[in-house]
Amino acid sequence: MAYLGGPDDWPELADVPRMARRLIRRAVLAACADDAPVQRVLRAHLGPDVASLPVVLTSWPGYDHVNVQAGFDAWLAGWRREHKVVGLTGVSHEKFGLADLLQPAAEHMWPGAGSVTITALPCGPGGQTMACVRCGLYLVDDGDTRLALLLRGPGEHDPDGSVTLEVACADQAAAQRAVDEVRRHAVARSVFRGQVISFGDELSGHGRRSDGVLRFHDRPRVGRDMVVLPPAVLDGIERHVIGVARHAGRLLASGQHLKRGVLLHGSPGTGKTHTVRYLLGQLDGVTVVLLSGRALRWIGAACSVARALAPSVVVIEDVDLNAEDRGERRPRAGQHPLLLALLNEMDGVGTDLDVTFLLTTNRPDLLEPALAARPGRVDHAAELPLPDAEARRRLLELYRGSLVLDLSDPDEVITRTEGVTAAFLKELLRRAALLAAGAGAAQDGNGGVPIRVTDAQLTEALDQLLDAREQLTRTLLGGRGTAGQDAVIRPMGADAVIRRSEALILQPRRKPSKA
Repeated sequence: MAYLGGPDDWPELADVPRMARRLIRRAVLAACADDAPVQRVLRAHLGPDVASLPVVLTSWPGYDHVNVQAGFDAWLAGWRREHKVVGLTGVSHEKFGLADLLQPAAEHMWPGAGSVTITALPCGPGGQTMACVRCGLYLVDDGDTRLALLLRGPGEHDPDGSVTLEVACADQAAAQRAVDEVRRHAVARSVFRGQVISFGDELSGHGRRSDGVLRFHDRPRVGRDMVVLPPAVLDGIERHVIGVARHAGRLLASGQHLKRGVLLHGSPGTGKTHTVRYLLGQLDGVTVVLLSGRALRWIGAACSVARALAPSVVVIEDVDLNAEDRGERRPRAGQHPLLLALLNEMDGVGTDLDVTFLLTTNRPDLLEPALAARPGRVDHAAELPLPDAEARRRLLELYRGSLVLDLSDPDEVITRTEGVTAAFLKELLRRAALLAAGAGAAQDGNGGVPIRVTDAQLTEALDQLLDAREQLTRTLLGGRGTAGQDAVIRPMGADAVIRRSEALILQPRRKPSKA
């Protein structure tokens, strides 16, 4: 006979309603556990003992969602493999996993079965997208093995979240094989492979990214004849970037490493970005990851993509400026956190991988201490010089487009522009074209007739740019005028450009003297 306790242990009359409510709640929960559609389909698919099944979990960064979907779809399409998918409703903000769904329904979480939520994610340039499941429960028959898989992408309110895949199966080894196969398919079918992509932190008005952290770009097409550099400089850059890629197999067979770092440095406006665009256009089929600005915090992700999808190129523009936190005291040379992180990531890439790190900077002196402390990270440093007379002649021909240059003495402008950058020459031609268009507007109207530029108009445009009042413009074009001269423009480093610009903008006006 069970011991019921003494009179002191018996419930009081006031406790009876509370105990009755508890019994009713337990009865309701038990009924709900029997009626919960998700639990019901899981029991029907995996058997009555679903609550005790092992669950294998794996995850990817949120930006890999589209690749996980491609790999998962490929796995589902495997031989003798059949599946159906169940959408989950009422759980958009819930923290739960497949192990929770295998348990009897709790009072606070009764997910319903419904339609599958799909999101369109970029998968290529030109606005291409792929339908990706945000949250779906897959019931899979793999021959004699039954599995349940829960695929979840980053939530609508958590774009930086992870992509997770959980697999439940009576055979834990089978669940692990499924996870491993999906991971292999995701790499093999990565939509990033052979594309030009960039990580970015564009924000919407609510402080969230409006279209994700990753974008696809058309591969730039710049002909070699459009790159105006000294032949020896361009040949050296091509040899280290393009040459290694073309001869990768023979180099490996000869015991030579493929990973390399190339640093392009020079004054602002000398064509570093233009040269990078030319190189990328020559590397068809090579995966390219671009980083600049605030997106440099994604250096780890960029290097992870580069390692997985080699041959690849990681482009980091203006590494000296973006490595600094402008809100803090300037770090010592070579101590930039981003630069140190980059060097660590470069260390993590195997020497036998065909991965190129292509860096640009206006201030190599800030990078040299850190690079010298870790020799071998940058194999080739190329200085892009200011254009000499022959280069300036080629640049004027390149930038004139359809302009008709009606010049009696072309050498005069070449002589007067000694020391300018390519950006300066490009702006010079545009200003001359504007002057000519204004002078001929009455005769030519606004039709498609090419503009004819005369000596006088080109000289006037050059005089404007060399005028003392245009000192800030010259600074922003990569140089500065020498006091009292109208010809030589000396290059300035990036920090000097910024300091000079700020000084010109913030310089107080001189008060007029009293009579």
